[in-house]
This record gives sequence, structure tokens and C-alpha cells, in this order.
Amino acid sequence: MKISEEGVALLKKFEGCELEAYQDSVGVWTIGYGHTKGVDEDMKISKDEAENLLKKELPEYEGYINKLVKVPLEQYQFDALCCWVYNLGPTNLKNSTLLTVLNQERYEDVPREIKRWNKAGGQVLNGLIRRREAEALLFEGKKWY
Repeated sequence: MKISEEGVALLKKFEGCELEAYQDSVGVWTIGYGHTKGVDEDMKISKDEAENLLKKELPEYEGYINKLVKVPLEQYQFDALCCWVYNLGPTNLKNSTLLTVLNQERYEDVPREIKRWNKAGGQVLNGLIRRREAEALLFEGKKWY
């Protein structure tokens, strides 16, 4: 599967687009829509470059979901998981209770598991609470906006 436009819209809303490098809440240099690979503090990009970075990077995250999830997914569920893993990374997915319950076909438990991941650097962040709520709603096929 591939992420849909709705999934990309959720991801863009919560990542935001920064054209100058900045350090995220845990000190990682970031640019564009949450891009972190090869970013240094002096980087600047255009809006088009930010869009291209995201387009190039999304297949990697789609691949993690396609590989690790062993049960059927609806498009909206796939979209929610792509947004989640884009933010948290594949190692967190691979080792998560979220993946365990999902692969046991306990779909109804997944939104609760999504919402548990609301901390960065050990701190609960309001932005992550809002993001996880939106991802959980999307996973359930509900409007997140």
C-alpha cells in the first residue's frame, strides 16, 4: 500500500514545514516536513525541496508498514500508521505493543496504543497529544480535522 493524500495531509499538518534547519524537541536537526537525515544547522531549503524530500522519504515509511504489519489494513488505517511511524521511526513500531495488538487483529485496541506515544524526551507534549488523537481518529476511519 501507499499513503493517500489524506494521510499526507495529516502528516504535513503535524510536521509543519520549516525551510531553515531547527532542533526538534529532543535536539535532532530537522528541516522541511520533519526530515532529519543529513540535516545540519546551516541548512536552508525551498518549499519545493521540502515537498521533494517528503516524496522521496515516504516510500521508506510505507515499506515499514507493509513489511511489519501482517494483517489486512484499510487505506485510512495504513495512512494513520504511516504518519505514526514517520514521527516515531521503525524501531519503535517494531518493538511496540501497538504492532503486537494490530497483528493479533485487535483493531479496536490500536487507537489506544497510538495515543500512548505522547512523549518526547520523557515529557508529555500537547502537540503530540493532538497528533496522536488525530492519528487514532484516522485509524478508526473518522474525521481528524
